[in-house]
Amino acid sequence: MTAEPPLPARPGDTPARPAAAPVRTAPATTTPVTTTPVPAAATAVTAATGRSPGPQAGDRVAIRPETAQDHEGVHLLHTRAFGDDGRVSRLVEALRGARAGAGPLSFVAVLDGAVVGHVLLSGCRLDAPRRIVDVLSLSPLGVLPEHQGRGIGTRLVRHALAAAEDTGAPLVFLEGDPGWYGTRGFEPATPAGFRSPSLRIPGPAFQVARLSAHEPWMTGTFVYSEPFWALDCVGLRDPEA
Repeated sequence: MTAEPPLPARPGDTPARPAAAPVRTAPATTTPVTTTPVPAAATAVTAATGRSPGPQAGDRVAIRPETAQDHEGVHLLHTRAFGDDGRVSRLVEALRGARAGAGPLSFVAVLDGAVVGHVLLSGCRLDAPRRIVDVLSLSPLGVLPEHQGRGIGTRLVRHALAAAEDTGAPLVFLEGDPGWYGTRGFEPATPAGFRSPSLRIPGPAFQVARLSAHEPWMTGTFVYSEPFWALDCVGLRDPEA
């Protein structure tokens, strides 16, 4: 689920509509951006464009872990970014308390003391042939409408992938615009050997980032955690069905 890049309107995605998604297939003081090494997947932006994916907003934007003081700002951010009835914000609230695997990992982009972007990584599962594998979902990703198009979403994704790498997670999944996420470390998940958790997820929107802990046997069906299902934040609904 996104609320910055152009994606199908849907909360799990990840920029304004537009991890985790479809595209699904996601918040007070500023502190320096952490210097966690960026995984190879996250350097795809530079490789594809020939330039650093840093934000046009400049060095005043800082990426840091979300704190309790950010919750209200994050709630308002996603409500505006996704233009929904607050469902994405409710998903964030539910995922904060959903302890599974390495998640949740929540980061905000702060500009002049205000939260302007947010990304969340939460624990999910991969039903692999050998055993269940703890993986992560990047969803939602949101940037305030007036700050979209400045590279803040790109920085949040890069930071999230670096954090995921640091936890030892092997895979990060999302539902999102393949054109946008495909230059930011993600690839189509189905051709890579993974099965979507729902037929309502458009095939190209089901994306994955394979990190250094991934092993060839880690294929199979991706399974969202309960909050995504409880809040109906998986795939796209057909209003005429």
